[in-house]
Amino acid sequence: MPRPMLWLLIAAPTLVLILVFTLLLSNGGDTRERRAAVRTSGEAQIGGPFTLVDQTGATVTQETYAGKAMLIYFGYTYCPDVCPFSLQVMAAALDQMDTDERARIQPILITVDSERDTVEQMASYVASPAFPDGLVGLTGTEEQIATVARAYRVVYQRAEDDGSGDYLMDHSSIIYLMDDDGTFVDVFTSGVDPRDLASRLQDFLEENPG
Repeated sequence: MPRPMLWLLIAAPTLVLILVFTLLLSNGGDTRERRAAVRTSGEAQIGGPFTLVDQTGATVTQETYAGKAMLIYFGYTYCPDVCPFSLQVMAAALDQMDTDERARIQPILITVDSERDTVEQMASYVASPAFPDGLVGLTGTEEQIATVARAYRVVYQRAEDDGSGDYLMDHSSIIYLMDDDGTFVDVFTSGVDPRDLASRLQDFLEENPG
């Protein structure tokens, strides 16, 4: 399949998802009120139960992070550009929050490349000082990754390699905010300004004191 057509197929669901959220949020009035309405409406079927393995080798589920909001990004450790950039955006946003606010949010990277992203590979990757402190890296079997990706409406596909055995993964690039019960709250493009992301996270924490 030609690369332009492949990227269109990968990007289209993401663009539709963002358009739907934009329409939901554009009903007039204060921005905070609109976002709160989306969070409590139950209409956005994003997220759900999962069973994966973290960078320590421990089996985890969504319940492992109960009590904390989750900031989730789907990517992979061999990603040359958008994945590390997105994680750096998350780090820059979280660095703008105070200690108590920061303690209430768990940043998570879920791989879309289970073949190469072993436990050991994830452990090395998430330890980068450029990424959020306490970043958790989750991997699993192909089936486990496919299940969680479907739950979050994530689209991904292995791109053709150059014959050397190396390959890239085409994937949607979105940051998800889930509340401390694992319920969908908000979605951000990977190019969001860290200041805007930090402000949204602080608004969410203020509206949900726990």
